[in-house]
Amino acid sequence: MTRIKLCGLMRPEDIETANRLTPDYIGFVFAGKSRRRVTQTQAEELKNRLSPAIRAVGVFVGESPETVAGLLNRGIIDLAQLHGDEDEAYLRRLWALTDRPLLQAFRIADGEDLRRAEGSSADLILLDAGAGDGAVFDWQLLRDWRRPYILAGGLNPENVREAVRSLHPWGVDVSSGIETDGRKDPDKMAAFVRAVREEDRT
Repeated sequence: MTRIKLCGLMRPEDIETANRLTPDYIGFVFAGKSRRRVTQTQAEELKNRLSPAIRAVGVFVGESPETVAGLLNRGIIDLAQLHGDEDEAYLRRLWALTDRPLLQAFRIADGEDLRRAEGSSADLILLDAGAGDGAVFDWQLLRDWRRPYILAGGLNPENVREAVRSLHPWGVDVSSGIETDGRKDPDKMAAFVRAVREEDRT
């Protein structure tokens, strides 16, 4: 089964929709420059509304290990997704503060980016186009890829079935592809989840 992550949830109604759809993960963005950014207080309130069956991922860019570990250890998030230039030394510092899983994201433009991702000691890796503009990267780069990964970047209800069928990723991640006018669209959220699950059944 392909794991599903719906990222960038900000409102109680987003959580209500997620609870109905039961993806494996939802994402709270803590990165300072993101238009989807939530505060720690907002994330805690939203997490309290979230079904216990769904795990919350916190998305960070260059945040201090102490701040990330604090959110993990308080249970506001269940996993941390590192989306900046965090290196192995950063991962070791963070693991000294928490035993929760770490997900490291990599922007993929060429084979060298994939080699860096392959060498990550993170529990999970996420492969992304990186621009946040709804574009996909060249999926052909993954034709000989073996390590389990979460696919992100440009996914939407229309193309995710092809992604699952052709790449067989461990998981898929979507944010802008389930939005209308900058807000999460419950119909698009449902269509995305349905497309992945229908493809898994074929």
